[in-house]
Amino acid sequence: MSAHAFRFAGASALALALALPASIFAVTPACAADAADTAVAAAADADAGVATTAVADGFLLAAEGPGRGSDAVAHRSDTPAAPDAPSQRWAFHVQSTFFDQYHPAFHSPYRGAESLDPGARGNETYDGTLYAGVSLWKGMELWANPELDQGFGLSNTFGVAGFPSGEAYKVGYNHLYYRLQRLFIRQTIDLDGERQVVDPDLNQLGGSHTANKIVITAGKISVPDIFDGNSYAHDPRNDFLNWSILETGSFDYAADAWGYTPGVAVEWYQGPWVLRSGFMDMSTVPNSTRYDPKYDQFQFIEELERDWSVKGRSGKVRVTAFDSRGRMASYKDAIAYAEATGGPPQLAPVRRYANRPGVSVSFEQQLTDNLGAFVRTGTNDGSKEAFEFTDINRTLAAGLSLSGAAWGRKDDVVGLAGVVNVLSRDGQRYLNDGGLGILVGDGTLPHPADEKDLEAYYKLRLTKALAVSADYQLSVDPAYNKDRGPVSIFGARLHVAM
Repeated sequence: MSAHAFRFAGASALALALALPASIFAVTPACAADAADTAVAAAADADAGVATTAVADGFLLAAEGPGRGSDAVAHRSDTPAAPDAPSQRWAFHVQSTFFDQYHPAFHSPYRGAESLDPGARGNETYDGTLYAGVSLWKGMELWANPELDQGFGLSNTFGVAGFPSGEAYKVGYNHLYYRLQRLFIRQTIDLDGERQVVDPDLNQLGGSHTANKIVITAGKISVPDIFDGNSYAHDPRNDFLNWSILETGSFDYAADAWGYTPGVAVEWYQGPWVLRSGFMDMSTVPNSTRYDPKYDQFQFIEELERDWSVKGRSGKVRVTAFDSRGRMASYKDAIAYAEATGGPPQLAPVRRYANRPGVSVSFEQQLTDNLGAFVRTGTNDGSKEAFEFTDINRTLAAGLSLSGAAWGRKDDVVGLAGVVNVLSRDGQRYLNDGGLGILVGDGTLPHPADEKDLEAYYKLRLTKALAVSADYQLSVDPAYNKDRGPVSIFGARLHVAM
């Protein structure tokens, strides 16, 4: 058995040991009088291959179905609710995920400080999260997400702009460490329209709300919890893992090095439309472990969503725009600094207060009862350094997600997606002169090219709480470098959620 196999087996046992005892907390109070109706609805949902809930002795047990989103929750439901549908008062959920990734040696005539290691290499990550929520008053929820993390991304999360592991942070440690990743409140204000069921979920209490409503979220969150959502590619613990497939690669959203930041977001649901606005704190300096305590550096986000249904098959489009305000450098100024000093380009000495806008479009459509498709594309200001996410100025991603119902395993999912990421000419010149980005920097870039990434995964649902996945990715011209690669990347994921 290989070292990676040993690590996977050991971490699998660790994930189960940490997650299974917590199952006694993975319950949410409900009214036992509604048990029969809820069980019928759950069975119907299960036949359709969607996320379901089951009732046992007056408690709702959260379960996952294919096509789940991330830790973010959906505030819209098409299921009508009785006027007196019970609301949860509190909830605990837990998740535990282990991910092991490996690539064999690949062609590389040279390497830099932020290159993907050309030798055979493997790394693993582990995280365990508690989702604790309570209702403070009607429509108001308080949620806390304490988390344990351990491990590293491949080459310490360097070397590919569309990085291949959404489970890897930009900060890694050999030992387990604790962070409070989220702490936020959410107020839902019912307006009018049909009352709809809200299923219990991660960071969401069960109950009911009107179809038209206003939702206000404030506190420490992750921007993709609310913006740039996608039903088929949004959750590295359950579906795709490549950063630029999970999210729009050009969406340089505000975040610390772990992907979280304080902020406030307002959502207005009206018929098939949703309008979202956000004000988010940014890091003290680009790609920092600390966010700005004075909010001198911040980001505005606006998103418009339009939902539809054709013959019972849902679809939606989202247009997302952002504008970052902070101390950032232009690539041309960094290159000029290098020419004046005789050294490599440097970003820090030439940073000044400026703005950096971007826009993206996301489309998704259910094609058949079991097959869904999505497309994402976006662009941002390529004259300046990336501030928070990754070194991508333009991107185009597309993919398919297929439920295993076609072969008698309705809770399994297979996914296939590809993405093309583009760096601006100013960015290419900066890297060629020896500059370093957030994730990429081979020391030189004499033959720049667009980065092309392909990903395929199969998620095997073993029990309601346990799933394992096999993942394969191919990166062609990683870090925009035609001289290096291509590189094949193999992954195995174990996920427990209750």
